[in-house]
Amino acid sequence: MATTHLPAAPAPDQPTPSARTVITALIGGTLLLKAAGFCWDFLGFYISDGAGHGTTAAGAGLTLFGVGWCIGQASSGALTDRLGQRTALTILMTVSALTCFTLAFARSLPALMAVSLLLGFTMEIQRPAVSAQINDTITSEAGRTRAQGWVYWSMNVGIAICGGVGGFLAHRYGYQALFIANGVACLGFALIARRVLAPRQPAAARSDTVTYRQVLSDVSLRWITVAAVGAMICAYGLVSVLPLMMTDDGLPPTSYGVAMIANTAAVLVLSPPLMRFLVGRDEQIRFPLVPMLAVGSLILGAGMAFGALQSTTIGYALAAVLIVPGEICYSVAIGAYVSKAAPPGATGRYQAVLSGASAMASLPPLGIAAALDLGGRPLVAALLSASALTAAAACLPLARALRDSKAATSSTAA
Repeated sequence: MATTHLPAAPAPDQPTPSARTVITALIGGTLLLKAAGFCWDFLGFYISDGAGHGTTAAGAGLTLFGVGWCIGQASSGALTDRLGQRTALTILMTVSALTCFTLAFARSLPALMAVSLLLGFTMEIQRPAVSAQINDTITSEAGRTRAQGWVYWSMNVGIAICGGVGGFLAHRYGYQALFIANGVACLGFALIARRVLAPRQPAAARSDTVTYRQVLSDVSLRWITVAAVGAMICAYGLVSVLPLMMTDDGLPPTSYGVAMIANTAAVLVLSPPLMRFLVGRDEQIRFPLVPMLAVGSLILGAGMAFGALQSTTIGYALAAVLIVPGEICYSVAIGAYVSKAAPPGATGRYQAVLSGASAMASLPPLGIAAALDLGGRPLVAALLSASALTAAAACLPLARALRDSKAATSSTAA
């Protein structure tokens, strides 16, 4: 991993952690958060079964969770760009921990609905700060892209670990213990940020004038957001569509565990060689980000459409493996875009917009369930394929917008 250090002005009495230490801590902290993300994974189960409010209440809670997720990304991006990564991560992770602890003791329906909204708000609020810190720590575009890709890798592995062990732990120790463990993990990441990241220097307070209006005026950001929503609808099929299909087939929960383990194994095995293939050791990105994003989106769509047509544990596990190259291509392309397109002082907002696309992509599975009832598996497969094709189609105007932006920059420089 390339970790060329930017010039800094650290406090004279404090040792400055190396760039490699900073990036490793951020990747490890992200893995910790996702592996212990029990509040987010088991919210619906807790509302319906643990607290005894039924599936309708669980659906309402998950809807509020999605709303909060969209709001939280915008807020965390602005906070990161205004206060700096160290302060933002400390504040945001502390808020997330308190929300997890609150869920552990909430029982009434109104309290659970309020906590669901807050949980959504804290979902992935660390991403803008992590992304901004990567851009500030690493100078080369290829190094930034590689680091962003490893962050996505750690997220995927952590999610799979959480889903794989969470059910067993919930059965043995109860939901409350899992939620408290989740809060402790959030506090751990806050402490990591305080320990490893440097405080923002006074001279760096430069981004107060950057607004979301200005950020969203970037045509390329708007188009890549469309592509991200389409691709992530397919990627989230791993935790939304496949369980629906498996339930419809009458398969036990262990079948889903097998699929998640297969996905995790594929991520662990395929990530290193694919990352080396896409981002060379010579610190050069070997392929343009737009074709990489289009290919990744199509692989995700094909893999999930295949999964929608399966009926056996082996078939679903194979689908979970097939989408992994698409996940890696997508993560590298998004990382390359953030490192290339985000101007100084706006990385947090750029990442927040793209993370918000992931939040929006978490809502359509409700429609997927309806499609399963109306048209069966072929309709579900068709909708997932259409989502991937939409993402790939959005790459055409995205490429044009990036060319126009490059030409304008070159003209200004001349």
